[in-house]
Amino acid sequence: MKNKVTVQIGNVASFILDKKSLFTTMIATLLLGLVAILSMSSGEFFISPLNVLKVILGIGESFDQTIIFEFRLPRIMMAILVGIGLATAGAILQSVSRNPLGSPDIIGITAGASFAVVLFLALFSNESNALTVSQDWMPLFAFGGAMITAAIVFTLSWKNGIAPFRMLLIGIGISAFMHAGTTVLMLVGPIHQASQANIWITGSIYGSNWTEVRMIAIWITILFFITLAMTREMNVLELGDDLAKSAGSPVQKNRIIFLLLCAALTGASVSFAGGIGFVGLIAPHIAKRIVGPTFGSMVGLSAIIGAILVVVADWIARVAFAPIEVPAGVWTAVIGAPYFIYLLIKQRSR
Repeated sequence: MKNKVTVQIGNVASFILDKKSLFTTMIATLLLGLVAILSMSSGEFFISPLNVLKVILGIGESFDQTIIFEFRLPRIMMAILVGIGLATAGAILQSVSRNPLGSPDIIGITAGASFAVVLFLALFSNESNALTVSQDWMPLFAFGGAMITAAIVFTLSWKNGIAPFRMLLIGIGISAFMHAGTTVLMLVGPIHQASQANIWITGSIYGSNWTEVRMIAIWITILFFITLAMTREMNVLELGDDLAKSAGSPVQKNRIIFLLLCAALTGASVSFAGGIGFVGLIAPHIAKRIVGPTFGSMVGLSAIIGAILVVVADWIARVAFAPIEVPAGVWTAVIGAPYFIYLLIKQRSR
């Protein structure tokens, strides 16, 4: 227990934390803060990192405050929350399925959520490109699409348990089907709908505002802390079904709960940022290499790494080819696609 520290929250709960994991997560959080400050500095109007800190502390110049608080900080906060959501969803899926290739975007959950969001835009947009219902319903549609897709993939891939490559192949097929459905909706709908739908397919943080940030913050915060509260159940599940049952764990019930969490995190993220790919695949793998595969040790670090990946991708999207903005999803795919191929080759060689 020398490498462990116990955190007691009154008489309500207690947590045993790995010191290495805790220290690494703190370092990663500092790195995330540094990247966020550098991103806020960059753009058409350069603001020095020192002035950015002054603005954050409330002593900056009014022009700098306007640029940061009205334009740059909302999208950075959105990028952080989306990164946390996608990375946590990926960590859950990889742990539940015991499949290193598991990721919400690769097995079609992201595509299902994207399809549901585009369907929402098709059903509830008028000719003036304005929503006829509250935007608050959009995450619910995304959650429904993610949940239904996840249920289909897991049901079809079940054969005396979840077969990893069977799940992967079925997920790729379902993902292609959902993408085809999205394309059909774009073709039959008005041109403004097709333009807006492209945001969800590629993945972009462009145009984020404080209203959207507050909405997604509620979803991601609640779901993330529920995931942390169920860390012990996940650690038991990772031992295998037989050992988990012998330990008194309700295996199937916990699987369903974790699947719901994965779908909800993906749905919330996709509903505001579109189908930003590969974050749920890469972040958990990096975390596992640093602190080990135990879910309790790596899920927090995975969330921070996911946030860093999306913030960096959005930073590059804003400044690399300014004034043209390339969607953030393109840059995560540039990193993620080769890494996915590497994992496929590694799995095949075993």
